[in-house]
Amino acid sequence: MRIGLVTQWYDPEPGPAALPGVLARGLVDRGHEVRVLTGFPNYPSGELPPGWRMSPRRRRDEDGVDVTRVALYPSHDGRAWRRMANYGSFGASALVSGVASLRGVDAMWVNYSPITVAAPMLAARYGLGVPAVCHVADLWPDTLTAGGFAPGGSTVGRATQAVLDRWCDAMYAASEVVTYIAPGVGAELTRRGVPERKLAYAPMWAEESTFFPAGADLRRQGEQWRRDLGIDADDVVLLYAGALGHAQGLQTLVDAAARFAADPPAEGAALRVVVVGSGIAEADLRARAESAGLIPEVVLLPGRVPQDRMPVLMAGADACFVGLAATPLSRITMPSKTQASLAAGKALVVAADGDVQRIPRESGAGWAVDSGDVAALTQVMAAVCQSGREGLAARGRAGRSFYEEHFGLDRALDRAETHLERARVSRPARTPSTRRTR
Repeated sequence: MRIGLVTQWYDPEPGPAALPGVLARGLVDRGHEVRVLTGFPNYPSGELPPGWRMSPRRRRDEDGVDVTRVALYPSHDGRAWRRMANYGSFGASALVSGVASLRGVDAMWVNYSPITVAAPMLAARYGLGVPAVCHVADLWPDTLTAGGFAPGGSTVGRATQAVLDRWCDAMYAASEVVTYIAPGVGAELTRRGVPERKLAYAPMWAEESTFFPAGADLRRQGEQWRRDLGIDADDVVLLYAGALGHAQGLQTLVDAAARFAADPPAEGAALRVVVVGSGIAEADLRARAESAGLIPEVVLLPGRVPQDRMPVLMAGADACFVGLAATPLSRITMPSKTQASLAAGKALVVAADGDVQRIPRESGAGWAVDSGDVAALTQVMAAVCQSGREGLAARGRAGRSFYEEHFGLDRALDRAETHLERARVSRPARTPSTRRTR
């Protein structure tokens, strides 16, 4: 099959931005021809990586994938106008310079976030007759509002909301299949009027070249990383690695560590909480930890590390923290680090509401508490220490088995092929139609 992939995010961008590339290469390995329409890499720094140079359009073979990159405004800071310029410039540039690269494909997989990708998607769908699978990861326009990038309940805010709603509706209407990554998202899409016949569950996968159970050599490197940080061999390491923003609920993690340190359990290993990354909440987290006297005895904040060091960090960790601040959107959000932690064979500690809570419970990989529940998270920290490193390793193995069964790349590729084939055999309508039920 000739497959198009439309996504603003792509390699060499790290973290969840790397997952479209994993999908593209996996489809190529299965014998498909894959063409990607994307932008120039600038996530998460807002700057092009060394050796990259912006141009209006660039088409090259990248690891067997035919990749067309179009110009955009690089930015990922907290200023709304810059972020909107980033999203909007990709949509406009892809519409003007990139749609032709999708001519002749049998079906396209569209990463729906940000929804400015609607511009090239609708042009390819209605102009070139390319059937579409719309992959809904971050639900819009909710994501924009939750991130503080859209006005609230004012007249302007309501007007903006209405425009964005119609934009989303147009994407759903233009798609033969609408896939979603968490059960709550599917329920919400149904409530918003997307026909059930279009909907299909397609959870995210992990970048399995980065997140995998460590072998002997990698475990040795992980132990050395622990020693470099001053962590004893028997200590339990609870790792958070990723963006340090307000949405990740890391204040709860630090506050629970402070309460735990004030009254640790009589038995069990010592706890070390390692927070790796950078972001707009970093200074606040560091100040909070320092004022509670947690650094360096309990909490360590070593800053950002290169992506290629992530396997070493995961090898040295005993459990991984996944958190979300409480918002209406967080109840139907499935952070990509959930699958990454399971793929690496690590125990899970979740402090978030909604769909993500079921993963550590169903898999046996760990514990889950409500978002912001400092007292409950403190109790989980005690349970983590009482489990010890061997007990946590057993939970990690259970999590890895659950990952392979439910989230593994082979399963994801099976789903993608099924949905793309379903789109291919359909007969796209030539004119758009939208409808919303509220």
